[in-house]
Amino acid sequence: MRIAFVALVAVSLFGCAGTAARPAPAPQGALYRALGGTAGITRVVDLFLTRINADARINTLFTHADHADLRRLVIEQLCAATGGPCVYGGRNMEEAHSGLNLTEADFSAFMGDLVAAMDDGGVPLAQQNQVIALLVPMKPQIVGQ
Repeated sequence: MRIAFVALVAVSLFGCAGTAARPAPAPQGALYRALGGTAGITRVVDLFLTRINADARINTLFTHADHADLRRLVIEQLCAATGGPCVYGGRNMEEAHSGLNLTEADFSAFMGDLVAAMDDGGVPLAQQNQVIALLVPMKPQIVGQ
């Protein structure tokens, strides 16, 4: 239920993206700091990858992945996206997911595992929604590629 609520909030945020009244942007790096910096992001990514590996809906998608490299890239991507000092060194999302033919259900399971990992890591709902808001726009470059 909580995962559905967080996903609904994320979709609602994007549905309002075109409205005139927008809150002032957060200071550069505010989300990165709120997540606990690189150490906090690393903790959430480790919880996330543990969940993905245990998730029968999508774990087979990662069977041939270099898990150490995947971990490094997810940490870099979240660190950079949240305003941290990291530089993402991986491929763009379309290239990285090309030929995988991922579905809406795959993406939903992935995001659900991320929300659960953030819950496990004690990330407050406001910051969870901010992280999701950074990732949902990548969906067209991931699903159906």
